[in-house]
Formats: sequence, C-alpha cells, structure tokens
Amino acid sequence: MRKKLRGAGAELHDSFPPYAAWFRRRFGIENDQALELFHQTVSMKSVGNLTDFVRSHMLEPFEVAPRVQALIGHFDDLNRAHQAVLKAQRQVELLTPLVADGKRHGELLIEVDRLRHCRDSLRVHFAGLKHGLLVKRLGLLNDELGKVDGQVGRLDASREEQSLRIDGLRQAISDNGGDRLERLAVDIGRKGQVRDARRIKATRYDELATVLGEAVVADDEAFAAQRERFKIWRDDVENREADLQNELTDHTVTLRQGKSEHDQLTAEIDSLKKRRSNIDDQQVRIRTELCAALGLKTEDMPFAGELIQVREDERDWEGAAERLLRGFGLALLVPDAHYKAVAGWVDDSHLQGRLVYFHVRPRKSDALPELHRDSLVRKLAVKPDSPYYDWLEQELAKRFDVACCATQEQFRREQRAITRAGQIKDPTGRHEKDDRRRIDDRSRYVLGWSNDAKIAALEGKRRLLEIHLGEEGGRIGDIKAELKKLQGRRDALVGLQEFTRFEELDWRSVVAEIAALEDERGQLERASDVLKQLNEQLQAQRQALKATEDGLRLALEKRGDVLQRQAAAQSLREQAESLIRGAVIDASLADTLEALRAEALGEHQLTVESCDNREQDLRGWLQARIDNETKAVNRLAEKIIKAMASFKEEFKLETAEIDASLEAAFEYENLLAQLNRDDLPRFVARFKELLNVNTINEIANFNAQLARERETIKERIAHINKSLGEIDYNVGRYIVLEFQHSPDAEIRDFQQELRACTEGAVTGSDEAQYSEAKFLQVKAVIDRFRGREGLSEQDRRWTAKVTDVRNWFLFAASERWRADGAEHEHYSDSGGKSGGQKEKLAYTILAASLAYQFGLEWGAVRSRSFRFVVIDEAFGRGSDESAQYGLKLFRQLNLQLLIVTPLQKIHIIEPYVSSVGFVHNEGGRASKLRNLSIEEYRLQKAAMAPRSAEASP
Repeated sequence: MRKKLRGAGAELHDSFPPYAAWFRRRFGIENDQALELFHQTVSMKSVGNLTDFVRSHMLEPFEVAPRVQALIGHFDDLNRAHQAVLKAQRQVELLTPLVADGKRHGELLIEVDRLRHCRDSLRVHFAGLKHGLLVKRLGLLNDELGKVDGQVGRLDASREEQSLRIDGLRQAISDNGGDRLERLAVDIGRKGQVRDARRIKATRYDELATVLGEAVVADDEAFAAQRERFKIWRDDVENREADLQNELTDHTVTLRQGKSEHDQLTAEIDSLKKRRSNIDDQQVRIRTELCAALGLKTEDMPFAGELIQVREDERDWEGAAERLLRGFGLALLVPDAHYKAVAGWVDDSHLQGRLVYFHVRPRKSDALPELHRDSLVRKLAVKPDSPYYDWLEQELAKRFDVACCATQEQFRREQRAITRAGQIKDPTGRHEKDDRRRIDDRSRYVLGWSNDAKIAALEGKRRLLEIHLGEEGGRIGDIKAELKKLQGRRDALVGLQEFTRFEELDWRSVVAEIAALEDERGQLERASDVLKQLNEQLQAQRQALKATEDGLRLALEKRGDVLQRQAAAQSLREQAESLIRGAVIDASLADTLEALRAEALGEHQLTVESCDNREQDLRGWLQARIDNETKAVNRLAEKIIKAMASFKEEFKLETAEIDASLEAAFEYENLLAQLNRDDLPRFVARFKELLNVNTINEIANFNAQLARERETIKERIAHINKSLGEIDYNVGRYIVLEFQHSPDAEIRDFQQELRACTEGAVTGSDEAQYSEAKFLQVKAVIDRFRGREGLSEQDRRWTAKVTDVRNWFLFAASERWRADGAEHEHYSDSGGKSGGQKEKLAYTILAASLAYQFGLEWGAVRSRSFRFVVIDEAFGRGSDESAQYGLKLFRQLNLQLLIVTPLQKIHIIEPYVSSVGFVHNEGGRASKLRNLSIEEYRLQKAAMAPRSAEASP
C-alpha cells in the first residue's frame, strides 16, 4: 500500500508530528495551538473556566524541556565540582587534626626525651649541689674545731692545777686524822647506792604483790613462803587460761555457725514469703537464673513438690511422705518445648548446686496402674489446675506405690513399704531410715502449694536459734572478762619471777647501817675544827674539779663530734667529687633542673642531709611526669593510627601507597599541604566558576526567558483584546480579557527560588558561605527538575506546572461600556449564566481566539489564510439570538463554516450558508447524504410546503 501511494505521488509520514507540520504548512496554520483550537471548535458549546481556555487555546506553550535538561546537564558538572570540593574539604577536615596530632606527638616525644635527660642528670646535678654545701660545711667545721681545741687545752690545765690542790688538802687531812672520815664517806656512798637499788626493787615487788592481793614481806622466811605460793598460782593461771581459751574457741565457732545458720534461715524465710511453694531457696535460685537466661516464665517450669501435697486427712503420714518424696519434689519439670534450651544452658553453666529435672513429653492419658490399698499415693493430692496433672499422676503411681504400714507385722510382710517413723523398704530387701533430721521438722518439707506451715516452723526454729545465740554471746563475754583478769594475774606472777632473794628487797637494814656510819662521821668532825675546815676546802676543790672535768668531758665530746662530722663531711665530699668528676652539666641544663626542682618541691631549704631525699623526690616527680607524658604519647599514637586507618578506609585510592603508621606521618602532612596549596583552591575555583559562570548564568538566562514569555503573554492578551474590542458583545459594550498573577504557592515559591539563585550573581561574592548557599539553592531547584527519589511523578507535575508561564496568570473577562470604558459585568468563567449567555461568551472568546491564532483581520479577505471552522451540533440548545450573534461574528471574520445542526435550527443558519448537506438514516440501518445548494434547498422547501399543508388535518 505504501509503495502504491508513493507511486501515485503521495507523501507519506511514519508518525503524526511530521504530518501535522506538513498539514499546517499547506493550510497556512502557524502553530500547533491553532490546529488544536480548530479541533476544539468542533464541540465548542461554552467557555467553562476562562483561565483554562485562554491558557489552552489562546497562548502558545514555551518549549521549556530543552532548557531544563541543559540546566540539569550544567548542574551535573557543577555537582561533580562540588563533590570534589566536599571531598577535598573532608580530607582537609580529617587531615588537619591528624597532622596537628602528629606534630603534637613529635613535641611530646621531644619533651619526654628532655625529661628523661633531666632525670638522668639528677645524680650529677645534686652531687654538685651537695659538694658546694659540703665545702661550706667543712670550712665551718674547721673554724669550730679550732675553738674547741683551745677550750680543751684551757680546761685540761685547770684540771691539773685543781688535782694538785686536792692532793695537798688530802695530805693535810691525813696528817690531822682524816683517813677515817674519808673511809666513812666512801662507805656511806656505797651503801647509799645499795639502798636506792633495793628500794626500787622493793617498790616493784610490792606493786606486783598487791595485784595478787598479797601483803609486803618483812623477812626471808615470809619471802620464801610467798615465792612458793606464786609458783603454784602461776601454774594454776596458765592451766586455767588454756582451758578458757579452748572454751572461748568452741563457743566462738558455735556462735559463728549459729549466725550462718540464722542467716540461711532468714534468707529461706524471706524467699518463702515471696512465693507459695516450700522448695529450698537454692533450688529456686537455680530456676530463676535459668528462666532469666532463657527468657522463660518460672510458672512454665514448676518443681514437682509445688504441685504435690499430703491430703488433709492423712497428715499423720506427712513426715514419712516428705522423707520419701523429697528428691522427687525438688525435681524441675521441663516441658518438651523448652527441653533443648534448658539442657544446653544446664550443660554450659556452673550451677553451684545440684539440679534434677524431668523432660516432660506429651503423653496419652493411659489408665493408672492398680494401687495398693494402703498406697502412699492415695494419701497424696496433685494440684488440679496444673498442666502436669496427668504426668504427675502417672509418675507417682509408678514410683511411689508404697504401702503405708501401721504395724511392724504388715511392714515385714509387704515388699514396698514405709512406716510413720520413716523406715523405707524396697523389693530388693534394702531398708533405710535417715534420722539425721527429725521426721516432723517442717523446715525440711518441700511438698505443697502453700508454705505457711513451713514458714511458721522456720520462724520458730529461728527464734530458738536467736535465744541460743544470745546465750552463747553472753558466755563468750564472761570468758573474755575472766581471761582479761587472768592476764593481769599472769603478768604479775611472771614479773615476780625475777625476784629470787629477800636480800634484793631489804633496803631498811641498809638505811640503819648508813645512819650508824653518819653518826660516827659526825662525832669525828665535831672533835676537830681544823679537820672540818680542811674537809670543807677539800669538798669545794672536789666540786670545782668535778665541774672542770665535766666541762673537759663535754669539750672532748664536742671535739669528737666535730671531728666525726668533719670526717663524714670529707667522705661525702669525696663521694660527690667522684660523681661529678668527668661529668659536664651546662648552665642551661642546670637552670632547667633548678626550675624543675622549684616546680616539683616548692619552697624548701636544701641541706647536705636532705640532698639525697630531695633528689629522690624530684626523680619520682620527673618519673611520674615521664610516665604521664608517655601514656599521652601512646594514647596520641593510637589516636593518630586510628585516624590514619579511618582516612585510608574513606579515601582508599589516594592512600593506596601510604601506611597507617607513625613513620608515614610526613606523607599525610604532605598530602594536607598539597590540598591546602593546590587541590582545594583549584577545586573551589572550578566550583565557583561553574557555579557563577555556567549554572547561575544559565538559571539567570532561564529566568530571563520566562520573563520574556511572561511579557509575550501580556502582549498577546493585548492583541486579543484589540480583536475583542471590535466585537459588539452587547449594544454599546465590548469584552476585555484581564489577567492577574497566579496566587498559587508553588509558582510563587518557584519564582522566589529562581530570584534567590541569581541574587548577588552580578557582584560574584568570593565567600565560601555564599558559594555553598548558592549551590544548595540551585540544587533544590535542579533536584525537583530531575525528580527526587520516590517523588519523581510529583516533581514531574511540579516542573510542568511552574515552568509553563501560562500558569503564572489567571484570566477573566470584563464587559465594558464603549462610551467611558466603565465595567458593566465581570466574568471569571461562565458559571451562573444562562445558556444563551454562556454560548454568547463562548462565541466571543472563540472568535477572538480564531482571529489571533489564524492571524485574521476583521473584514479582510486573504486567500492564503486558513479560515475553516467545524462546529458540531451547533446552536442545538442555545437561543436563536445567541446563534445569530455567533454566525455574524464568523461572517465578519470571513470564516468558512461547516455547521452540523438538527433541522429545527436550519432556519437560523440558512441566511449564512451557501450549501446544505442533508443526512437521512431511515430505519437506522443506512445513512444517506444529499448535497444541495442553498437555492436548491429553498426551492425544494417551497415546493414541499403545500403538500405538508394538505397532509396536516
């Protein structure tokens, strides 16, 4: 077909747009909108929304898509430049503290080395300080030694002179009978010393004897008897003290055990009060830890004893049942759903106790085995609302079908039996009775879902234990008091052991002897006045000699002390000299060490004796500071390496050849220097260039183009109003199209965003904040042009809306008087108007639109212009006046009309048409078209009029 058509000379097109362009060229239609208006007039009846009509049929759209794509393309370049800037800034942001930390690390290493050097120089430095102090001290000691030597010489000469005088006085006294007096004086002095020594011992003996309640002895016989008693008492005290110490140990152990038992009882009671079961606290603790670890409820895993109890009418057998079922009652019941988790946890955990648990699987409800008529199971009750009821009933019947025997005869006869006293027998012949606990001790009971009885039993047991503990405490106090008293007696008896003879204590007999000697001396002295004077002189010389000798002794001691100190100082100086010999400490290091000494030790006076201590103090202070600085170095090194690793992870390409180590710190420093010197300024300059030169200029041009389109619309509206002004809408009135800016928020925001993007672009601020702010403003607009993730359809509609300048305006029609231009009526749409008014307004707007789009002038005939209009079902429901108004408008424009209308309106159209096409479809099966000129139509119509009149009745 296509080949045949081309052979016939037809021009073919593969799509509609080329065909539409060809069609417009042939018919002189300038744009698509004129052709669209042609299509709209086919079904044009009225103007609904005037703004929509003007936008769609009277204004051409602006080809905005290429400009938007160009903006997006420029922004992509800008975004890449921006990413380069951000990347460089991010690198600078990370490298700046890293490099600073690296420099700080180097400074800290230097500081640590400096402190270590100072620490290592302390010995030599303090040796120098000590040497200076010792030199000064030796000079002072030399001066002091000279003074002491002079004093010793003078005192020694005085002593020699006084000795000679005493010898002369002794010779004179001897010549005058003074030998006996001298011997008496010696004896009195010796006996005085014996008296004083014995008196001291006697006083001590009396004090110790008083402690034991013994009187002071007066003779040797009483002393011996008393000494024998003391020996016996000492043995008794030691034996009694040993007995009391053993007794104290026993009572202390008993008290400690009792307190431990009391604590356990209290914990057990507190635990029981928080729950209803009788299970031991240790077992409850294990279950609690298990459930907490696995996130389970304790109610889901009860102990068997919490679900079993002895019936009220069988309480006589409660003790026996508790003894037999205790192990089973402490067993945990684990449902099948939790078995795997429980078994794993128990195996992996140290329970610090013993745990027995049963894996409870779902089982069919089998019939219970036949029980012995006196079976212990018959005396037990299972908690009725428990999900484990069936399982427990089966297990009790299987495990504890034991005959409860009231007599020994029955007990001996049965194979499995138990007595009230708790003796148990099994089929193997094994018998057992465990009386380590009383059978009625309720504190040991574990069965039952109520623990009131057990709590009462435990509290009673605790009260008895508290009474017992009080008694033990009182007894321990008594023993300690008795031990203290015995300790005093023992100390006194031990002290008395040192006195072995009464003579050591007999000072009174010596006093009598001294008195007799003094009487004799007095009689001799009274017998001779010369001897008395000589003795007085001798006594005075002796006192003077004694004073001289004391002075000489002190002087000699002082000289010895000075010599000793001099020797010690000399030895210390030699040691200091050996330390500083060959060592060199420059002045700056010495000043540094002195500054550190003042900082570490504060205000202090340095002496020879304190040098070593101050050195150790300063060494310790320096070592602590070195340790702190070393820790800081290590922490900083770790921080630097972590920062390097993070930087390498974030920028793998740039750091492929760089290690994350302190040795590579210079490479990171070089990288930062390069970024600050070359890369970042270059990236920023490129970014600003693309932002200001390309993107913002492009947006400014885009905004200017939109502004031009806005002005073009205003001009077109003015041109359309010129056409409307030539149409008499009503007598003496015409229609004017008015526009106002759209109040739509999205459009206003878009216009404001465009202005914000270009504000300041002329001056071109160099501030980084300006560039970044502009970029973000541009990005917000471009992102919506491009379509944000998840909002692409919404952003597409937004772009189409805000970039179509036609949407920036709202339109209305104003009917005005020609005389003065005053407004008669205002139309924003045709709502609220009659049918004729709506059609009239539609024809007026349509005529003006056709004149504008087809480029028609009123009354002009242009053979090359397209002026064909098709109106379907024209004037079908409107008034005759509005139909005639529209036809007159079309005739004024010299439009070629193809009007499709029902027959009832033919009389209105007839004066304005040149031919008629009559369509007839008889029976609705086939349509027929008959073409007639208007003259032929009128002739046939006139001919048919008489026949129609005859046919009518």
